[in-house]
Order: sequence, then C-alpha cells, then structure tokens
Amino acid sequence: MIKRSIVLSIIFLMFFLLGGCSAQPTEIEKKAENGRLDLTQYDLNNQIIALDGDWAFYWNQLLEPASIDQGTLSAYVPFPSSWNKYQIDDEKIPGSGYATYRLKFTAADNQILALKIPKVRTAYKLFINGEPITTVGTIGTTRETMVPKYQPQVVAFNAVSGENEIVLEVSNFYRPSGGLLNSIQLGGESQLLTIRYFGLTYELFLFGALMMMGVYHLALFCFRRKDRAPLYFGLFCTLVAIRTLFIGEAFLFSFFQNLNFEIIYKVQTLSFYLGVPLILMFFRSILPQYFNPLIVRTTQIIAGVYTLVVLFTPTWIAAIINPLYQIWTVLMIIYLFAMLIKIALHREKNSGLIILGGLFLIATCLMDIITLSPWISDNWLSFLQTIFQGDANSSTGQLIFAVLYSLLLAKTFTESLEQRTVMSEQLAEMNDHLDELVAQRTRELTASNDRIEQQNYELELINHELQRLSLRDPLTELWNRRKYDETIVMEWNRCLRQHRPISLLFIDVDYFKNYNDLYGHVAGDATLIKIGNTLRTALSRPTDMVVRYGGEEFIVLLAETDKEEALSNAHRLLKKVEALAIPHEGSVVKNCITVSIGVATLLPDHHSRHEDLVKMADEALYQAKSNGRNQVVTLNQ
Repeated sequence: MIKRSIVLSIIFLMFFLLGGCSAQPTEIEKKAENGRLDLTQYDLNNQIIALDGDWAFYWNQLLEPASIDQGTLSAYVPFPSSWNKYQIDDEKIPGSGYATYRLKFTAADNQILALKIPKVRTAYKLFINGEPITTVGTIGTTRETMVPKYQPQVVAFNAVSGENEIVLEVSNFYRPSGGLLNSIQLGGESQLLTIRYFGLTYELFLFGALMMMGVYHLALFCFRRKDRAPLYFGLFCTLVAIRTLFIGEAFLFSFFQNLNFEIIYKVQTLSFYLGVPLILMFFRSILPQYFNPLIVRTTQIIAGVYTLVVLFTPTWIAAIINPLYQIWTVLMIIYLFAMLIKIALHREKNSGLIILGGLFLIATCLMDIITLSPWISDNWLSFLQTIFQGDANSSTGQLIFAVLYSLLLAKTFTESLEQRTVMSEQLAEMNDHLDELVAQRTRELTASNDRIEQQNYELELINHELQRLSLRDPLTELWNRRKYDETIVMEWNRCLRQHRPISLLFIDVDYFKNYNDLYGHVAGDATLIKIGNTLRTALSRPTDMVVRYGGEEFIVLLAETDKEEALSNAHRLLKKVEALAIPHEGSVVKNCITVSIGVATLLPDHHSRHEDLVKMADEALYQAKSNGRNQVVTLNQ
C-alpha cells in the first residue's frame, strides 16, 4: 500500500514540476560588486538576471537620484536581504525605518527592458535613470506619514547604452523586517510578464483547487456530523486557500488596489495561527490513539490567545510576538512528524497516503516558516537561498496532502462498496427470502451513485464558469490576453486557408501614467472601462475582437480586413475616444484623453507567423508615440 502511495505521489509531483519548469525562461547569474553590475555581455531582452549582489545602501535617508550623491553612503550591502541583518557602525539596524538602495548597471544597447519587483516591505518608490517609474504605497519617515502596500509587478523602462541607475526608496514601519526578501529580476518585458502570469495562474489554481476541496469536505461534514475529520480538513483547506491569495504574486493586492493593508495582514496572520490547531485536530480525529488530547488542547488555547491579540491590537504587536508562535509551530511540526513515524511503524491500515501527505505538508510548512523568518543567512549556499525564497510552498504541500487524502477517501469508499457487494451475495445464498432486502440495498446504492454523478455534474458546471471568467479582463469585461492567444491562432489559420488579409490595431492611451498620478487610480480604472466600452461598441462585425492587452494597452483584431479598411477603423476609433472628452490636464497632446494607434496588416502565408502581426503593430505604435501621439500610424509592408 505504501509503495502504491509513493508511486502516485511521484507522478503528481512530476506533473507539477514539469509544468512549472516549462514556463521558466533562460536565467543568468552574475553578482553586483560595490553597487555596480556589468551586463554588456548579455542579451537582456532574451535572458533574465536577478539583480543580486552588493547594492549601495543609505540608511535613514530617502534620496532621489538628483540628490543621492549628496547623501551619506552607509555601506554596500548584500541584496536581497532583510535590512535587519545589516550593521551600520557595528550596530544592527532595526526593522522599522527607511532607506535608499542604489545599483548601477551597464547595458550594451538602447532598448526597452523591464523589472520584476517582488513584495517590498512595505512601501517604495522606484527611479530609473533619474525618472520615477512606479510607486507602491506611500513612503515616509514615520509610521504616520507612510501608507503600507504590497504589489508585486513588472515595470518597463528605456535602458540606455552604457550606465543605467536604479534608485529604490523604501520605508517600513509595519513589518518586523524591512527591505526585500526576494530578488528583483531584469530582462525582457514579455518574459518577465510570462513569469508573473504563470505565478498568478498557479496560485489561482491552488486557490480554486483548495477552496473546492474545502467546500466539498465541509459539505461532507454537513451530511455526516458524527465524523469531524471532514470539518477540520475543510476548514484547513479553506484557510490555506485564502492565504494563497496574499502570498507569492499577491493576487488580491494586485487586482484590488484599495485593500486595507492592516486588515489583510491580520487575515493572513490568522490563517497561519488557526491552521496549526486545525491540522492537529484533524489528525487526532482520524487517529485518536496517537495524538495526546492535552497537547491538542494546549495548541487550541495558544492559537486562541494569539487570535485575540491579532484581532484587537495593532499589527506591530502581532509582528513582535509572531516569532514565538513560529517556534511553537516548529515544535508542533516535530511532534506531528514523530507521530507519523510512530503510525508508520505500527502499520496502521490505510495510513500510507495520510503519512505521505503529512510529510509533504510538514516539509513545505517548514520551508514557508524559514522563508518568512529571520533565520535565513546570507552565508547559506545559493541553492538553499533559492529554495527558501518562495512563500507559497505550504499551499502546494496542502494541495498534495488534499489529493492524497481524497485518494484515501475514494479507496475507503470503494472498499465499502466492495464489502457491501460481498455481504449481499452471502446473504442471498443464505436466505432466498432476502431478495427484496437486497433489491432495496441496490436501489439505495444506485441513488447514492446518482447523487455522486449530480455532484460531479455541478462541479463540471463550476469548472466551465471558472474557465469563462479566466478569459475576461476583470476590470473592463473585455477579452483578456489569454483569450486573444487562443483566437489569433484560429483566425490566422482561417485567413491562411481562405487567402484573406488579417489586420491588428495596437492602441495605447496617451500619457496615462500622468492621468493616474493626477486623478488617481480609481478615475484611471473608470476611464479604461469607458474606452473599452467605446472600442467594443464602435465595431460592428461579430468577428471583430477587442482585447485588453495589459495596463492601458488594447488590441483590436480584424479578421478578413485589408489595410485601407483597417486604417479607416483606426481613425474612427481615434475620433470616438477623443469624442468622449474625458479631461486630461496632464496630457501634452490635448486637454482630454487621446490614444495612439499602430496598424498592421498581413496576408498570411507559410513563411509568416501571427506573432509578426503584433510586432509590426507594436512598431507602428512606437512610431506614432514618437511622432507626437494622438495619431494612427501603419508601417509600409
């Protein structure tokens, strides 16, 4: 039985690991020295580098590029790392404070590059080559003047040939450690977006899978309340699923900009505090003879006290006492591991899958605890530091555990059915007068199978709905990039077969960053919705497709459309958007919202690809923006 469980788990892990590896682009390793990094030997558009190494560090100084040379350099520090580990004048600096990081890197050519920025504790402002690129939260020199926020993102910038400068202002008064725990990655925008979207997709998959398993087991408990194992397991799956939305690529922070940081931090902390007693209660409910009720009760009391502290005190108090709970959690993990070994030695029936799932859960939880603790040292081997960079390992471990537990339930259910069948046959042979009873039992089993089929059908409907939602942009309700990737292949092949042209309009809102800075992101979102509705209603053919490609960029796909008709549509859309008369005092072109449009038309053949269409439209858009914006440009083909 244990061998079979190991084989199933290896197959599942191979599928997971192969799926994860396929989305990773080529990475290069090179460390910065004394705040400088020479990248002239690399093709940065096709390779990715983690900007690790020694960065210039200015403690308790918020310096913009124009004034950074007048600042006092504190030290060259290893990056990324919590700044709690740095020493200034032989004294460790605290987690609360503010600082400026600087790195200079040398590029070979002028090119458009991007940075993938992880979660920064807990607000920052980024400058590249003297220009402000992005701000997350509000930096400040006190707790009262700063606004914390988490928002992993990919930001593009124009890299110049020669020396480029990155300046990062960071302030933290809300977490016990400040700075960055994960690497900032530099490379081509499309590659970095691929990594981010893959991370988001995987985390949403984890959330959906764990949430469905949690709801399923809670439903099992509702129909059979004598067995509390599904209740504890369902609650634990739900907690881990909710926590998955706040970690890694931080889906909720990225797509819901106005979330209150302290509330979300409390929810994330509670998911950790309540998860420890729940998992012990689950194991005790299925194997009560191995788990001491006094230890389980103690864990419940400690978790309850910590929960009250989180609910009714400021977040900085929970941050201070959190390491103590982490130590207690490690002790409980060691206790759980010892009990699993004991269960394995006693060869409990049907315990192989539970033991294996528990070991996966223990290993991944330890990885997350170490990642989020101050225990990681910069002297660790590089591969160990890589392992302990992600904070979504426990979600993966819980999913593996849930799958194995579901397999155990399925096996138990199958054995139960087989046992019923054997008993029915024996009773039929012993007494022919029990025919009616056997028929009744058969009808009950049929009804049970019908209910299971109905549940499977409902789950299938839910999956179809999730698939539909995954193809829509949540803000504008336009098709998203995933839907575009599916459609362009079909339309391209259709036009190739019919020898018909295909056109694409690449649309960018002019000076939209200025608009967001001037009017706020809420107004920016409302403007994107209006523009999206205008583009969608302005097109008459059902085959015309409007896509939100990313940020303030839109794509209009026009199948079986020649160049003249595409240009006509582009000019019409340009006027439609301008006719909205949305005020924009930050625009250099006009005092209202305008767009720039790049137009590309191709007649598909076996020597061209649909990616060429996007590339041509992007180049035309770039030329339109370079020529002054608020215009339509097409390249001569």
